[in-house]
Amino acid sequence: MLESFSHLSQAVNNAVWGVPMLLLLIGTGIFMSFRLGFLQFTKFGYIMKSTVGRLFSKKESRKGALTPVQALTTALAGTVGTGNIAGVAGAIALGGPGAIFWMWIAALFGMCTKYSEILLSVYYRKKNTKGDFVGGPMYYIENGLGHRWHWLSVLFCVFGSVAALGTGNMTQINTIATSIGSVFQSFNPAIRPDELKAIYIVIGVIGAILTILVLFGGLKRIGSVTERLVPVMAVAYIVSALVVVFTHLPQLPGVLTRIFRGAFRPAAISGGLAGAAIQQAMKAGFGRGIFSNEAGLGTAPIAHAAADVEHPVQQAMYGVFEVFADTIVICTLTALAILCSGQAVDFYGKAAGTDLTILSFATTFGSKVASIIIAVCIMMFAFSTLLSWSLYGGRCAEFLAGPKGMVVYQAIYVVFVVVGASVRLDLAWQVADSMNALMAIPNLIAVLALSPKVVSVTKDYFEKQ
Repeated sequence: MLESFSHLSQAVNNAVWGVPMLLLLIGTGIFMSFRLGFLQFTKFGYIMKSTVGRLFSKKESRKGALTPVQALTTALAGTVGTGNIAGVAGAIALGGPGAIFWMWIAALFGMCTKYSEILLSVYYRKKNTKGDFVGGPMYYIENGLGHRWHWLSVLFCVFGSVAALGTGNMTQINTIATSIGSVFQSFNPAIRPDELKAIYIVIGVIGAILTILVLFGGLKRIGSVTERLVPVMAVAYIVSALVVVFTHLPQLPGVLTRIFRGAFRPAAISGGLAGAAIQQAMKAGFGRGIFSNEAGLGTAPIAHAAADVEHPVQQAMYGVFEVFADTIVICTLTALAILCSGQAVDFYGKAAGTDLTILSFATTFGSKVASIIIAVCIMMFAFSTLLSWSLYGGRCAEFLAGPKGMVVYQAIYVVFVVVGASVRLDLAWQVADSMNALMAIPNLIAVLALSPKVVSVTKDYFEKQ
């Protein structure tokens, strides 16, 4: 029975994450880029000044809201995750160095998709019974397209609440547990499976306690924790990856050449990637890039909706920065560290993930130190993702069943933290991936249908500037 369900789940996953879905995601980004006059390029300097330039400015937010930076870090906590470490390695293994070029292309157009999502989320947000600002695809579908589209909002929330238990919860705590377990194994190769299992359970309980302490402190506490955690984890990983790249600096020009040439001639650049085609490199790059920066999925706008801003464009600009930081900066550094180290050669055409990243870092730091660095970074990445997705899933449950529904969902979410630490997650990953794709469909329909509103609100803002 379970095996049959697994085969069915795999078939659904392959179908929903096929070429049509990738074309819809990239196509939406291209369409919105044209409609907005390629804002991510023409206004890039202004956007960076209005986002990065204000990251360190102190600001208090109104009751029921987050500061713009807290909203950004809460969204980044959900976006910057294991995909930046394991996902990039997988893209290189499946599509060769050229996959990174297509990952960049997906990010450049995805900037306008995320900009549009966040703008609509802030524009159509409302206040709940607690006085908190709430928004996201379910609200701009219903309030923007009209109440007759309520069913589409319901679909988004059903898919989103299930995806949060898998993508944002079980897979994250399991990644934390296995990463810590690998550190124990590096120091004690003779450690028994039952001892590892006990370690995983303890990690699950600790994770659940920490989640309770943050989650039941409400919106403000989530924003406060991510505001402190995200910069630390990002800087720690960026510095570590830069050290690896600089210790292999002579290899960098050749790596950049392989990335650009490999985008159009994958098999010629990656001899071990027998029969590789451009389509394979594109699919690997697009797929892993979108999985990492989440542009088009509709999750990050739920966090950004809580921002205390006067105009939707002020917060929407953080969406451009978010994709830039996640993919153009962090994913690129992972890719350069892997390719400069020369460790990718043995993985072409095979499954790869965190193991390839650890091997690459080990060429600079040694195997034990590398495993500790990656384990610590993954712990921070995964725990921050776990917190953000608790907000996403909770807001979906609140839309479906009201405030009590959100409380019940949060209790279930905490239980899944304990369960997820020590179970096999193949099936959970498949179901969660499928839910991610399914919730992207109603979101992208709304973004495309409401594109005139995105254009008019953007025009209004920049004319006033």
